[in-house]
Amino acid sequence: MTVTLRQQCHTQLSGNKENKPADEFLKMAEWCRDNDIHHDVYGEGALIQAFEQKVADLLGYEAGLFVMTGTMTQPTLLEMVCEEKNNNIVAMHETCHIFRHERQGYQLQNRFNVLPIGNVFRTWNVDDLKAWPDNIAAAVYELPMREIGGQLPLWSELERIKQHCKEEQIHLHMDGARVWECAAYYGKSYQEIAKGFESAYVSLYKGINGLGGSMLLGSKAMIEKADIWMKRQGGNVYHKTPYIVSAAMQFETRIKAMPSLFERTKSVYELLNSYSQFTINPTKPNANMLHLYLPLSYEKASMMRDQLAREKGVWFGNPQYTSLENQVQIEWYIGDTLLDMPDEALKKLLDWVAEKIEFSNT
Repeated sequence: MTVTLRQQCHTQLSGNKENKPADEFLKMAEWCRDNDIHHDVYGEGALIQAFEQKVADLLGYEAGLFVMTGTMTQPTLLEMVCEEKNNNIVAMHETCHIFRHERQGYQLQNRFNVLPIGNVFRTWNVDDLKAWPDNIAAAVYELPMREIGGQLPLWSELERIKQHCKEEQIHLHMDGARVWECAAYYGKSYQEIAKGFESAYVSLYKGINGLGGSMLLGSKAMIEKADIWMKRQGGNVYHKTPYIVSAAMQFETRIKAMPSLFERTKSVYELLNSYSQFTINPTKPNANMLHLYLPLSYEKASMMRDQLAREKGVWFGNPQYTSLENQVQIEWYIGDTLLDMPDEALKKLLDWVAEKIEFSNT
């Protein structure tokens, strides 16, 4: 029911605009014709290998490997690292996707053990890593950290983490599912951000708006070994062309749009801060995403979302439970929709929501 209602809306405030499948496939077909694209065969082909190298070069790595899912990418890489070091301890934040959203696959498959580091509500630092007395094989840093509103560590702190891991021979891995959104905040190139991370994972649909898939980046030796392990897990489908085409045909455009999206996020913050009914995390934008807190129960927030969808054709976002009884959290990714929406139009929607909140709490 929720998915159907969402699909019926003409506007979704969070995220990039998505074409209907027929329109998307037509664009892909035209791009393939214009660029004389041929299918890969089990990952071998001019397009896929050129795109893997392009992404690797952008972040300063020797090689890249397309993998069907990030859930396959990261645990496989970390297990490889642990095997090489003869040490199965991996440090990561409690909100890390591997720890929170992958159904404890790393544990049930006996791949490695996780040490949770830092406080669940903030980015982690060197002291958090040093707090454990154990010999750590690898550490994962998500840039930015989605579950806490897209927060990023200070650049100086990130540099200290990189240096510490180098000195202690800890393999520092970047969960870069949304790393494309970091450069505008840091004012750094992607190579500068990635330098010091021995490996990285990036998404080809978050931010890039592709159909799906991910990329593992690292040394040639690491990528060659990872390629074998992905095949062992059944990750090497016959044609990967649709996923590569959907990402490659808009990759540069999406990357170039990131500074504009970050600037738009700043203006969205200004609008939201003018309402007493809304609380934003983080308090200042770190990336073009945020968590919006509303003083409503989950049930009331869901009813309000559905009413807005039916009456206005606008999808506000999915409420999530928080630790407070009468509070929900909604995640916004500032993408195409909010970039193109005039402030006046957004303000009308926020006025409607604020009015409903006031009515619900009287």
